[in-house]
Amino acid sequence: MPPRSTPTERQRRLGAELRKMRTAAGMTTEFAAGLLGVPRTNVPNMESGRSGISPERVRTLAANYGCADRGLVDALADMAGERVKGWWEAYRPQLPSGFLDIAELEWHARKLRIALTVHLPGLIQTEEHARAVFEHVIPPLAEHDIDVRVAHRMERQQVLARADPPRLELTVHEAALRMQFGGPGVTRLQLEHILSVGERPEVSVRVVPFKAGGFPGAGQSVVYAEGPVADLDTVELDATHGPEFIDSAMQLHKYRAQFRALEAVALPPEASRDLIRTLADDLV
Repeated sequence: MPPRSTPTERQRRLGAELRKMRTAAGMTTEFAAGLLGVPRTNVPNMESGRSGISPERVRTLAANYGCADRGLVDALADMAGERVKGWWEAYRPQLPSGFLDIAELEWHARKLRIALTVHLPGLIQTEEHARAVFEHVIPPLAEHDIDVRVAHRMERQQVLARADPPRLELTVHEAALRMQFGGPGVTRLQLEHILSVGERPEVSVRVVPFKAGGFPGAGQSVVYAEGPVADLDTVELDATHGPEFIDSAMQLHKYRAQFRALEAVALPPEASRDLIRTLADDLV
């Protein structure tokens, strides 16, 4: 089978973890190829996500690299064993790959911590709000392209309807709640939807009020996705050119600290609900 031309972010992550494990053990690609009985050139393809690898081969490599972290090895083997395509793959011919990578990240996360200052999380946007957001993209999108993006954003929300949804902790700045994308009517319905979603037992919504002043990461939109083990956590940052995915240990430590600092200045859930209700009631 020829190498993949465009591996997904999750496929790249699996390969990157195998490369990290090999280099930490001081092993060469020739050594890895010998263990698997494949040409040496196959190993770089596996480690870049361009070629698949079986769970059995993941375990073979891990054992010979001396990796004693059983939880990590089991999680990587599970990733290697995934064969069913996610619902997001149906959008591959129509959307940039970053849209699909975000949906894939959310689907496999055990817990999602999301912090935004201007926009609202896609996972809790109404269709009308999402459409209004996409109508402000530069250069302007064709109506069909807007329809596809809105449909994809709405489908992303099915992760919260699963029997085993991820824990969702949202920290939203008051500025994002006051942004009237689509006008007062659309904004009111959006705020009421946030209140409704916040009633789910697996969802927490907290607001950072204007009066809180400054806080770390004020200019960023951040998603911290917890994996099956801490080594497989991922940070996703929004950018105008598409999402950026970060998984180095130092950066993960930084963003965990950033979330702690942000949550320290956010209102408790009840007070946050009261503020959102007040903002919704003020819209006519």
